[in-house]
Amino acid sequence: MQLLDVTDLNTSFFIDNNVMHAVDGVSFSVPKGEIFGLVGESGCGKTMTALSVMRLVQPPGRIVKGQVVFEGKDLLGLSEREMEKVRGDRIGMVFQEPMSALNPVFRVGEQISEAIIIHKNVGKKEAKDRAVELLKQVGFDEPEKRYSQYPHQLSGGQRQRILIGIAISCGPSLVIADEPTTALDVATESQIINLLENLVNDSAMSMIFITHNLNIMRKLGKRIGIMYAGRMLEQNLVDVFFREPLHPYSKGLLSSIYGLAGNQKRLTAIPGSVPKLAELPRGCKFHPRCPYVMPVCREEEPVIKEVGKGQWVRCYLY
Repeated sequence: MQLLDVTDLNTSFFIDNNVMHAVDGVSFSVPKGEIFGLVGESGCGKTMTALSVMRLVQPPGRIVKGQVVFEGKDLLGLSEREMEKVRGDRIGMVFQEPMSALNPVFRVGEQISEAIIIHKNVGKKEAKDRAVELLKQVGFDEPEKRYSQYPHQLSGGQRQRILIGIAISCGPSLVIADEPTTALDVATESQIINLLENLVNDSAMSMIFITHNLNIMRKLGKRIGIMYAGRMLEQNLVDVFFREPLHPYSKGLLSSIYGLAGNQKRLTAIPGSVPKLAELPRGCKFHPRCPYVMPVCREEEPVIKEVGKGQWVRCYLY
């Protein structure tokens, strides 16, 4: 049984009589104890997909249709009060900007304790003891000292660890990590990745890891989903994806990092850029940048189809 099943998820923004489809027909699943990577360039809809799963889409955005079945319940059918019990307790989220996600006027330990008090109905002392344990778990050598510090007294990597501590504070079965290594140096990035991987392995929780960095997913995840212009273009096993990517966009992403046929001296960029939601082309949304474009690609958008076990692709080449 899957822990999370997202089916035909659609989230749109309604602005001045215009409708912009930020998440368009996205489907994927996350089994228990697995890391699912959601990858694509900036503006492809990765974060909006995560916010839709958490039901945190703000007006003028709105979830239009779909199903988000988590632990056997469709989250889109819950009341807001019921959903509040899920957020932070059963699903934790690590946001990509720790300075904006953390409250600057509260001590970081208190921000971890708050989530525990809200969801676990415990006293302040018990919540503080649990928060100190969490600070140690996420890699702080002096957890009691760190508990009393403010966000501005910590480095970027340390603040990210605080967000991870908040996300796992109530023992969730699913954590959504949205670009958790953004703006971190290589050494700190590696530490954060190792921390998240160990947390998944040790607790058997699941994770959706959102990133634009394919190198991270090569190490971290088991399955990968490639998004573009609000659509899921490919889903694949990570080890298969890096050997034989299916979609032309996936091939372009890999060529821009590893070169053609693995030749580091021949890196090739994908021409053009991700289209704006208000200016999406007809047909396949990737066709203006695709080297394999055919006439049908310009007129009709392909449906995503299964082409192998655990392999899905949205492309007329298949």
